[in-house]
Amino acid sequence: MKFSEMPYTRPDLEEIKKESAAVLERITSAASAQEQIDAYLAYEEKSKEVNTLCSLAYVRHTIDTKDEFYDKENDYIDEISPALQEMGQKIDLAMLHSPFRPQLEERFGSLLFKNMEISVRCMKPEIMDLMQEENKLQSEYQKLYASAAVEWEGEMLPLPKLGPYMQSPDRAVRQAAWAAKGGWFEAHREQLDELYDKLVKNRTAQGKAMGYENYIPLGYDRLGRNCWGPKECAAFRDQIAVDLVPLVAKVKKNQAKRIGVDQMKFYDESLLFPDGNAKPQGTPDEILAAGREMYHALSQETKEFIDFLYDGELLDVLSKDGKAPGGYCTSFPIYKAPFIFSNFNGTSGDVDVLTHEAGHAFADYRAARKGYLSALMSPTMEGCETHSMSMEFLTAPWHDKFFGPQTRKYEIGHCEDSLIFIPYGCMVDEFQHRIYEDPDLTPAQRNQVWLELEAKYRPWRDYEDAPFYSRGAWWQQQLHIYLYPFYYIDYCMAQTMAFQFWTASMVDRQEAWKRYLAFVDLGGTKTFEDLARGAGMKVPYDPGCVREIGEMISKWIDENSL
Repeated sequence: MKFSEMPYTRPDLEEIKKESAAVLERITSAASAQEQIDAYLAYEEKSKEVNTLCSLAYVRHTIDTKDEFYDKENDYIDEISPALQEMGQKIDLAMLHSPFRPQLEERFGSLLFKNMEISVRCMKPEIMDLMQEENKLQSEYQKLYASAAVEWEGEMLPLPKLGPYMQSPDRAVRQAAWAAKGGWFEAHREQLDELYDKLVKNRTAQGKAMGYENYIPLGYDRLGRNCWGPKECAAFRDQIAVDLVPLVAKVKKNQAKRIGVDQMKFYDESLLFPDGNAKPQGTPDEILAAGREMYHALSQETKEFIDFLYDGELLDVLSKDGKAPGGYCTSFPIYKAPFIFSNFNGTSGDVDVLTHEAGHAFADYRAARKGYLSALMSPTMEGCETHSMSMEFLTAPWHDKFFGPQTRKYEIGHCEDSLIFIPYGCMVDEFQHRIYEDPDLTPAQRNQVWLELEAKYRPWRDYEDAPFYSRGAWWQQQLHIYLYPFYYIDYCMAQTMAFQFWTASMVDRQEAWKRYLAFVDLGGTKTFEDLARGAGMKVPYDPGCVREIGEMISKWIDENSL
């Protein structure tokens, strides 16, 4: 079924409660493991229906935030989602306390129950009001950001469309574009500070209500982390600061020389080559057509996937007025259909959508056809991001379809960008740890924390005295800090995995694809550690992992530099 044909009706909360209560009664009164299994599978099917409707409302709302109907539906979903989570938690608790648990684990696997144990630590009825308030604050931030537009050359441009100007070979143009973006954030400073302050205090209150000292343990639980915690995360960040930051500093020094500036400023960093960054060749329609050709050539598995995606209208990638910023991949479970959302802006990021977000979509497409339970469809977030970031590199032989004679520039830029990103992602993560450890910090003190971390993770960065940027407020343009706390480090761990798949593909492409497909096809039936080791890769926080990857990537950059 095509996306435009998928019917939407508002989920009836009272009816869902009634059906969930009936399932709960079947589980608690069951006289055998099989009766509980049958009841849980019935709940699984109902959950797929509800999740599909929730996803449809969210997608259609983000495609057009000015659509009053879906704006109201999205608000409604925000309101009922804590109640839906509470019902799911009751089912999970009944399964966890089942006298037939050994038989249930034999049927569904022990990881499902480990994940359930984490899930039930994420909420209780007493915090439902706080959760609803958090949803509303997140939606308020998203609506504010979606409305962001600046005057540029006599017309109002949404922020994503500033992208090409921020990468202009003309230094004055890119400086002006960055200033225009910063100006919007300066103009909305009070709203942004107030929203984040409310979010931090709300989440802290939730954490304390769940019995924790602060929000951090609850934040980890909500990401479902089942094989690593703050200790391993800090060890990984330490490796990045010691082993990768010096390498990135070297890359930045070479970049300054390459683009011909004596002293790199923050607005210079997005320009990788003096004649401009690699740009996709052709119209958006031609880029999309090239994406289909690429996946037809990559493998039979990706050929089937991309035809399903395109023929089903399962992507919306053109930037337009009222469309929410950013990009994501979600799914409609009853149709076994992933969906890609993004904002093309004429930069190489448009191609990254067709590799990164398509990597997520491909993993969802494969797992949906394996018959996994919804709870075991996807691994934890760092595993999901491995799917997408690895696809960015495994599609390398076909990047010329998008960039033609600029392909080498793109590949060098993509490699450098990916490398440079990791310290930034670690900075975002440590910033959030610092903020939630001390939730009473003022907005100015939070900005000071950011500046301290800039010195640790990006010592080369020079903001001059540019408003917004120089006062340490850069973090406010990072959606994840407001919407998805503690998620960003998953990108960093996934990037180290992607680099491993990429370097393996340089040795034996078919073997690397086979290992990647095995990683993807396990869905969420294994922990991230088990997925990584099962694919013959090192876990990112393993001692020496970052140093080894840094050496390999540094060698590639030296051999392929222009």
